[in-house]
Amino acid sequence: MSASLLSVPPAAPANAPEWSVTDLAAALKRTLEDAFGHVRLRGEISGFRGPHSSGHAYFSLKDGGAKIDAVIWKGTFARLRHRPKEGLEVVATGRITTFPGKSAYQIVIEALEPAGAGAWMALLEERRRQLAAEGLFDAARKRPLPYLPRVVGVVTSPTGAVIRDILHRLEDRFPRPVLVWPVRVQGEGSAEEVAAAIRGFNALPSGGPIPRPDVLIVARGGGSIEDLWSFNEEIVVRAAAESAIPLIAAVGHETDVTLIDHAADRRAPTPTGAAEMAVPVRLDLVADLDGLARRHAAALARAIDRRRSDLRGLARVIPSPEALLAVKRQRLDLAEARLRPALAESARTAQRRLARLLQDLGRHPPALRLARARERLAAVDHRPRHALERLVAVRGERLNGLSQRLAQAQARDLERRRGRFQGLAALFDSLNYRAVLARGYALVLDGQDRPLAEAGAARAAGRITLEFQDGKVGAVVEGAPPRRAAAKRGPAAPAKQGSLFDP
Repeated sequence: MSASLLSVPPAAPANAPEWSVTDLAAALKRTLEDAFGHVRLRGEISGFRGPHSSGHAYFSLKDGGAKIDAVIWKGTFARLRHRPKEGLEVVATGRITTFPGKSAYQIVIEALEPAGAGAWMALLEERRRQLAAEGLFDAARKRPLPYLPRVVGVVTSPTGAVIRDILHRLEDRFPRPVLVWPVRVQGEGSAEEVAAAIRGFNALPSGGPIPRPDVLIVARGGGSIEDLWSFNEEIVVRAAAESAIPLIAAVGHETDVTLIDHAADRRAPTPTGAAEMAVPVRLDLVADLDGLARRHAAALARAIDRRRSDLRGLARVIPSPEALLAVKRQRLDLAEARLRPALAESARTAQRRLARLLQDLGRHPPALRLARARERLAAVDHRPRHALERLVAVRGERLNGLSQRLAQAQARDLERRRGRFQGLAALFDSLNYRAVLARGYALVLDGQDRPLAEAGAARAAGRITLEFQDGKVGAVVEGAPPRRAAAKRGPAAPAKQGSLFDP
């Protein structure tokens, strides 16, 4: 290549200031932040893996031609209404700055929202599937509305037309006390206020100074999906699903559907419709009550007439009191006639018995009987005690004699048993074969320790054991047949055991 085609950069002036790397990085950072203070940046989230252990979130925003690093600090991340998600197209608001440690620039995001209606709908559908999977929208969780609530609680903006429409409709149908919990229904923090209002109504105690509502209405007028997004927030949906008070959702127009509509016990197409669901029509109720009262009076009159007729029929069948009591009266008269003679006879019998007792007492006065008893007792005196002492002495002597005879009999029996035992011991010693071995004899045993009484059996066994007084000795018999031949003939029949004491 020709030297004329080479371009050589001009040399830096000799008096140019000298920068340190840190100073240059700081100057670039200030320049970039001054030029791009706050920007709104549209792009697709890439590389998001959730917040870091420190609580900060790091990812990138990209489009078809470029990519920029993004960071959301921990405090900002906790306040975001819409959390980052991989692949979601968003509009991020923040400031451009640099990170000197990597020689890179980045955006510090302060606000984040989906870009376009398509992104909002995609986020809404995904959240709906997630909450439905948890069972927050199940029909079994929904509670019936009370027919006529004593108090109606309303969660809405106090300055809009919604609360006026609800109050007018309640006044027309059936006036009821209304408690309004004022909240913001749009913008930053509105979702938290709505959730806090629902939970606040549920936290009111029954019978407290502030009456606890029997039904709740969460209402808002119509608007775009961005305007109604507070009622799609997870915190609002969970508060509605957890509400112990039946809840009517009336958010937007009839065509607007938010996630609170699925979690509520009833969905009203409009706030006015919610008021119609909350209370019945008073005039219709009065008319129904009048009709029921007339039907009740007619039914009561018919029942009274029917029972009056039944009573007349029963009265003809039941006998008169005179007929019922006639037999009882006759029996009472007969019993009275028999009672008087019986009482007189009983009195005469008692008088005769009393007279006999008086005669007996005259012949045998109690004082005389008592004196005779005392004489008999004095005659007896101490004779029973002396007789008992003599009986004890006789029985003691007899017991002593029996004890002596029993001791003598036991001594004689013990001596007799001792003599018998000594005889058996002497017999055992004479019959014990070890006594024979002690006299110089030996016991011949085969390989199974069976005694051998014949020489032929010993020769057949081949190897024998001799048991002496002080132990056993193995031996081989001379002239014993070979073992193989013995095996062919089969095992020898065990010899009949003899006795060392045979003559």
